[in-house]
Amino acid sequence: MDGIKQFFSPFFAVMRFIQNHFKAMLFLLLLFLIFSPSGAELVPANLAKVKLEGVIIDATAVVKQLDELRTDEKIKGVLFVINSPGGAVSPSIEIMEAVKRLRASKPVIAYAAGTIASGSYYASIYANEIYANPGSMVGSIGVIMQGSNFEELAKKIGVSAQTVKAGKYKEVGTAARTWTAYETAELEKVVNDTYTLFVNDVAHARKLNPAKHTQFADAHIFTASQAKEVGLIDTIGVGYDAENALIALSGVKKPVWLEEDRLKSFMRQVSGETASFLGAYLSELTLK
Repeated sequence: MDGIKQFFSPFFAVMRFIQNHFKAMLFLLLLFLIFSPSGAELVPANLAKVKLEGVIIDATAVVKQLDELRTDEKIKGVLFVINSPGGAVSPSIEIMEAVKRLRASKPVIAYAAGTIASGSYYASIYANEIYANPGSMVGSIGVIMQGSNFEELAKKIGVSAQTVKAGKYKEVGTAARTWTAYETAELEKVVNDTYTLFVNDVAHARKLNPAKHTQFADAHIFTASQAKEVGLIDTIGVGYDAENALIALSGVKKPVWLEEDRLKSFMRQVSGETASFLGAYLSELTLK
């Protein structure tokens, strides 16, 4: 019996080690999967993908990625993959300008993988071509500003607002009461001017007539085929088609796609989900 135990003792030792250090080994395995280089990195990449997902609140990461690819001489073309319902005005314009800068030095294909609407459509307008999945939703070129009125709720729980202000319009958008007519007019002025900016930029980039904005804008939501009819996209296809279009446009003979760093990919997904969560609760001027 002692002989059998001694024979299997190395096996039992390994099993005890695994049981005692399972969490540590799992953690090390995750680190290895995140940081280990892939085989594709042995061959220099010549094409890249940039993803825009979720509600657009902060453009910093996407703009940085686009600008880095613009100055990377090894990268000959970029596929801009979009699945976003839009978001805040300023970051959407920041991304649009970054795409415009990128296109000046190398081809960019925008691909609507699911939704390319409002701010995310704004971000894509200067791509060389816009491809859309047949099942995608496109458009929603419009602007909205929303707010809540908690006046009745405040009365029920015995809470009242106190305000000291300088400037007639300083309380515009307050949630403490119903907006006055002049406050609503002030907000409409901002919304309408932003809508005009949005329409004119889309019309200029897509070579459309801004006077006919009710056909392609006016917050219409289009299917891919409808969007093509009004000139918002160029081609209906899937990701495979968009990739091949970029390969042809960039002129590369042996396409090698740049793989996103796994840690960055994980952090981007987390930040995108967080932004989508926050976007449901934050009230601001939004492209919709």
